[in-house]
Amino acid sequence: MRNLILFDTDDWRHLLPLTYTRPVADLRCGILRIREKWALLLNAQASFITQEYLTDRFPIRLEADNWLIHGGLLPTEDLVRLIRKLDPGEALLRHDELIAARLARDQFERLIGQDDIGSIRGFEIGSEPMVTITRPWDLFVRNAEAIQSDFALLTKGRTSIPIPPGVQVHTPESVFIEEGAKVFPCFINASEGPVYIGKNAVVMEGAMIRGPVALCTGATVKMGARIYPGTTIGPFSKVGGEVNRSVITGYSNKGHEGFLGDSVIGEWCNLGADTTVSNLKNTYAEVRLWSYANRRFEPTGQQFCGLVMGDHSKTGINTMINTGTVVGVGVNLFGDGYPRNFVPSFSWGGAAGFRTHPFEKMLETAEAVLSRRQRSLKPEDIVILRRIYEDSAEYRTWERQSASPA
Repeated sequence: MRNLILFDTDDWRHLLPLTYTRPVADLRCGILRIREKWALLLNAQASFITQEYLTDRFPIRLEADNWLIHGGLLPTEDLVRLIRKLDPGEALLRHDELIAARLARDQFERLIGQDDIGSIRGFEIGSEPMVTITRPWDLFVRNAEAIQSDFALLTKGRTSIPIPPGVQVHTPESVFIEEGAKVFPCFINASEGPVYIGKNAVVMEGAMIRGPVALCTGATVKMGARIYPGTTIGPFSKVGGEVNRSVITGYSNKGHEGFLGDSVIGEWCNLGADTTVSNLKNTYAEVRLWSYANRRFEPTGQQFCGLVMGDHSKTGINTMINTGTVVGVGVNLFGDGYPRNFVPSFSWGGAAGFRTHPFEKMLETAEAVLSRRQRSLKPEDIVILRRIYEDSAEYRTWERQSASPA
């Protein structure tokens, strides 16, 4: 098995808050995370070059011979073919930007140390079609296409378990059910895109699913749920109500009624009963979204854009979330009315105002949530969360106001 290293670029900051807790290549788009796609296609073991505070959780692995690939790049057959053809000391470039390279260990070590790595032969691939994840909305905009690509990769040469009695399916050849999945009488329409139901996933009775849709390992679709195209329900997530063109990364719940559309939800999140997200402005105008990189709201080029939520965040029952809202890590959001469109990490409150979510209290809740899945926070997870807590303090303006002299 070859060695693969996926590197972050400056786009890492444009993808916050999702990348507060992970490298870019650990984002999910389609059925798989970006790193999983490359690892499967190249028969390689993946590691990362990422932000220093993430390295204990996501360490780099060096071997004598290494592929280096842009972490936000979605693979294609042509790119995989070109990367496989690289000889040691060769690189692929796009408009002088590094896309991929094959480097020996000593070259890599010099690269990390910002030393001269010697002669590298670069090949421009400007005509090759490429999709790169550089902004949060790229994940849901590209998700339907990515589901179809991952479906083909994961199911090639394999046979689905039989569709259970009572399940009504349109285009059954585009439905794949993994071993251990339980699909009760429901409606599945795969005429416009495949439906993938992962190992030990559950589709409860009365659910309606229209592909392309991905249910990852251990995911649950609850009774009467309506799941629309371009939706990924990540591992061990539970979803009810109505969901459209959204990515739920994993271990997160939207267990009840309420609408979620054109959104990306991180890990270990919970959307309370009847939480509803607006994904379209009343004026039908282009949606603007908070940019951590540029510290302001910026146009997305999208008419539909709902919620981007970082890991370990929660909403209370009946929470209303406005079009184009960014919620950070470790947030507890609740109350009447619409909260602001940018909620900093470790916030507690809603439209009536915010206070700081104390770090130890957030850890206590996170431990309780993880323990339900027989998991626990590792020391490196706590280091990451502490760093986010400290770095995000600049956005919690009420802290400065309360510290000001009378």
